[in-house]
Amino acid sequence: MTPRPTLVVVSGPPAAGKTTLAHALARAIGCPAVCRDEIKEGMVHATPGFVAGPGDALTRRTLPTFFAVLEVLARAGVTTVAEAAFQDRLWRPGLEPLKDLVSLRVVHCVVDARVALERTRSRLEDNPLRRAHADAPPADAAAHERAYRAFDRVSVDAPWIEVDTTDGYRPGLAEIVAFVDGG
Repeated sequence: MTPRPTLVVVSGPPAAGKTTLAHALARAIGCPAVCRDEIKEGMVHATPGFVAGPGDALTRRTLPTFFAVLEVLARAGVTTVAEAAFQDRLWRPGLEPLKDLVSLRVVHCVVDARVALERTRSRLEDNPLRRAHADAPPADAAAHERAYRAFDRVSVDAPWIEVDTTDGYRPGLAEIVAFVDGG
């Protein structure tokens, strides 16, 4: 049997620490990280006057682009870390065409809803690239917590691990890499 590349899906609700973990994991493994938000941010550079909104045109273009990049890498035999805040209804159909090309691993990031709300507020203030996303938090912390808890995590038939990103990683990065490597 020919070895297949690994596709590491890093998922979780917004502000759960996915992008930071995806890049750390990709560096530790020695592979590329493909991040949905970074693809959209790149599209914004080519779209003068873009204004983000729920379901905007660039959001709609980002989804197929993200999965097309993953497919190109999988067919080329490239192990890849893929990160997005997609819920199961978006991950599942995008991963279906890849299931025979890769060994899939799922890393699900979690953090307390209050921490996620604070991270969302901070990154909106600190990162001008966030203008590409319509991710303003609800003014009401209780509404944010309800939305956060309603996140429908990716549930494909693949090994998975849950990582708390509140303060570093639990389990630690070495353990996550071991999981990705089949341990």
